[in-house]
Amino acid sequence: MTRLFVKFRLPDVTAYLVAGVLIGPCVIGRLGIGFTSFELVDSLSIISDVALGFIAFAIGHEFRLSALKNTGRQATIIGILQAVIASAFVDVALIAFHFIRPDLISLPVAITLGAIASATAPAATLMVVRQYKAKGPVTDVLLPVVALDDAVGLVIFAISFGVAQAMKNGTTHVASLILEPLMEVVLSLGFGGLVGFVLTFLERYFHSHRNRNALIVGSVILAVAVSQIKIPVGPFTFGFSSLLVCMMLGTVFCNFCPLSEDLMLQADRWSGPAITLFFVLSGAELRFNVFSDPSVILIGLIYILSRSLGKYFGAKWSAILANSPETVRKYLGITLLPQAGVALGMSATVSRVMGGYDGTLIRNIVLFGVLIYELLGPSMTKIALTKAGDIKEKSSELKGRRKKALESVTKPVPPRFDK
Repeated sequence: MTRLFVKFRLPDVTAYLVAGVLIGPCVIGRLGIGFTSFELVDSLSIISDVALGFIAFAIGHEFRLSALKNTGRQATIIGILQAVIASAFVDVALIAFHFIRPDLISLPVAITLGAIASATAPAATLMVVRQYKAKGPVTDVLLPVVALDDAVGLVIFAISFGVAQAMKNGTTHVASLILEPLMEVVLSLGFGGLVGFVLTFLERYFHSHRNRNALIVGSVILAVAVSQIKIPVGPFTFGFSSLLVCMMLGTVFCNFCPLSEDLMLQADRWSGPAITLFFVLSGAELRFNVFSDPSVILIGLIYILSRSLGKYFGAKWSAILANSPETVRKYLGITLLPQAGVALGMSATVSRVMGGYDGTLIRNIVLFGVLIYELLGPSMTKIALTKAGDIKEKSSELKGRRKKALESVTKPVPPRFDK
């Protein structure tokens, strides 16, 4: 699939997602081949969880203090404001639509979808950056912003969903709806930092790449596993975000371990196949049956359009406020469009807590948005980074050398006869 898609200048991530769609329940699965049901896809969720943990660990590695001296202020301002502005854009658009067609969407649904709109998927963005070895002012700001975006999104979701539930059911469970996501951020950062310090401490006692790599892999899997635990405390249930835990783990490790740069390369080689499977499984999870409901398509299009405008202008305006370079102001917002894991997790929470027609509607609209963003987002990220100059085309000389090298390898060798 990647060899086919490269002819159309599409990134590998898109090829993986389409491959997943093809073997998923919506295409070949209907013929009894591949994944015949979404339950079968869900049964392999442990692969997705671990792969997402490694992606978050790699993004956390971008929070190196030496590098953040130049981009830390920009990333903080942009990371917070673009998420808030995107949420506001979706709120305004869907609340206006509510007053036009109150029979299709309620006010609590509009506010909740606005909160979910703030989340951005880091996985596709990181894979595009790695595949094309993107480097430049936009990439330097992009990765910290994507990492910060998840924490900001959880806070916005906690407040907005609490307000939506108060409007729908009075004051029932409002305290838990606000407190639980906020504590999730705090507990995740604390636990991730603890595992990071333990990993850094243990690393000094091992000297082979194999043992050090085993430590890193084991730490990430441990962090992902503990993140599945839910802690009941009275009327509240506290948990962890595996994304935030692994991001914090990577941040602490890269800032306190002197050999972190070399060890990260070793971990990347191990995690590559798992990350490929993550995107294939993500493609298999995409549900095309959301197209069967016209109201979902209509509200979904409003959601996608308003969120896209919110991300673009939110990044642009906040970049102006942060005195960022012109390329950051112009192209950063386009790279923030992909949406997947965190948004799906939020919609699952809403569907469970809110229930009924509203919960199902929110889940289907988010699924519709993820379907569009996951298939188009990586290509748009690549285009934006290319126009910004962060992705550079290979020179004709380099392409010529590579072609000659491949020809020399594939050229048949004539037989040799000894005396």
